[in-house]
Amino acid sequence: MMGGPILVDGVPMRSIRQINALPEEKKAQVYCHLIPSDLLPQFGIDPISWSNAEGVKLVDIDATPGTGFLRIRVIPFPDFPDPLFQLELGDTGNNQLEVLLVVINDPYSERFDVDRDWTGEPTKFGLMRRNLSEEERAMKAGLAPGQVRRGLRQMSRQQKLVEDFADDLGHEIYLANPLGYHNAIFLEWQGFSYIRGRPKMKWIHHEFQPGGELFQELDGSNPFRMTALARTVRGRSWAIHDGILGEPWPTLEVTMFKRVSHRAGVCTFPDAVY
Repeated sequence: MMGGPILVDGVPMRSIRQINALPEEKKAQVYCHLIPSDLLPQFGIDPISWSNAEGVKLVDIDATPGTGFLRIRVIPFPDFPDPLFQLELGDTGNNQLEVLLVVINDPYSERFDVDRDWTGEPTKFGLMRRNLSEEERAMKAGLAPGQVRRGLRQMSRQQKLVEDFADDLGHEIYLANPLGYHNAIFLEWQGFSYIRGRPKMKWIHHEFQPGGELFQELDGSNPFRMTALARTVRGRSWAIHDGILGEPWPTLEVTMFKRVSHRAGVCTFPDAVY
């Protein structure tokens, strides 16, 4: 990031809402630092103009004045259906920074249509409907729930860019709402702790042990209920996605936070294998 307070015309920026009120060019100068520096050139996108060699702009920033919401979306090629990179951040009601979504796709990898059912209707991450055949294919290919493509293994690096951004805004902590069990464990590995949900996460681990309540639900009745899934982060996440908890993941209201330059050392899945 910028390595210090974000100053625009000598005024320190303290929130996304404040940055969103800036002219478009100045907003872009601030928010461009949230995109991994080598990601755009890797796909032939100019890091200054945000366009490809044909002049087609492939980076879009949604930062509407008057709001505390930011979405950065990069597509690798014109008319490509999925983002190469997507980041969504927001201001909370008490002026904290919150990570809402991070996606980094490998556009050359196989696509799995878990986001659409067989009629083409959106699945809303499996909350409204599911595409079971595509989910099974994705799981067997090593993807986690919600992934349509393999990632580029840049999540740790991206998390550091967000942390630097939070620091530059003058925040001591920032928040994240993991969209799945696997996301929560990844955030633990990155040094996050819990505002809400830690007892539930510990309970989940305990009940996935042999003889536990969740372990007994892994009865082989479908591909997402196989016993082996209890042994991995991704496997547990698929079982949870399949409803093994008796309620969808979002209703657990798991909220996490990280202190800037500090690792919490929280671990609810000891010796976990992803």
